[in-house]
Amino acid sequence: MLVAAAVCPCPPLLVPEVAAGAAPELDAARAACTDAVGALAAARPDLLVVVGPVTGDGEPERYPQGSTGSFRGFGVGLDVRLGADRGTAAGRTLPGALAVGAWLLERTGWTDVPVEGIGVGESLTAERCAEQGRDAAAGAERVALLVMGDGSACRTLKAPGYLDERAAPFDAEAARALGAADTAALRALDSGLARDLKVSGRAPWQVLAGAAEAGGTALRGTLLYEDAPYGVGYLVATWS
Repeated sequence: MLVAAAVCPCPPLLVPEVAAGAAPELDAARAACTDAVGALAAARPDLLVVVGPVTGDGEPERYPQGSTGSFRGFGVGLDVRLGADRGTAAGRTLPGALAVGAWLLERTGWTDVPVEGIGVGESLTAERCAEQGRDAAAGAERVALLVMGDGSACRTLKAPGYLDERAAPFDAEAARALGAADTAALRALDSGLARDLKVSGRAPWQVLAGAAEAGGTALRGTLLYEDAPYGVGYLVATWS
């Protein structure tokens, strides 16, 4: 059953070594992410599942504890691991969003609880995402989710996807839904519009919605951070 969740953005720039001289620009987002992960630890879960976007249109990908990621592609000699390596399973190479999630967990000293990852593609339907969430919530008596994903990448002229007037309203509705733990609103997010706006968080957020609905116990949401540095919507929230 899902007992807590944290929602965080997943840009590599969240890692100070990657951001280098621009690192201070995301200090507020990093602080909010640290608080969100701390809320997960306070819930004392038996299992933590990190959910994040992946490229491609295939079925969801599973990443066992011990899977590793790297930021060497950004010129930084930094490697991360998903949870402690207890030698129980052969690890895999983490995609970027899950590597950022693993970095957040290492940064906050998360070591005692078993951790696994799920990567979901942007073409996954809302119902399929919710099904993944229900499966994740059934993984242990007390499950927590760390949900990685960005809002639109079209908030300004210099944004990766250029300016799209639909971006700000989309992000505002996503922020409202995450802050209110509104699972119905998250499931209703339009996948086609999300793709147009280069939203990486749509599918992971809908996994969260499915996990929350499976438990039968209403969770309370709190929005900790909402901004659009570099023209990309970044949201941080907790559910407990």
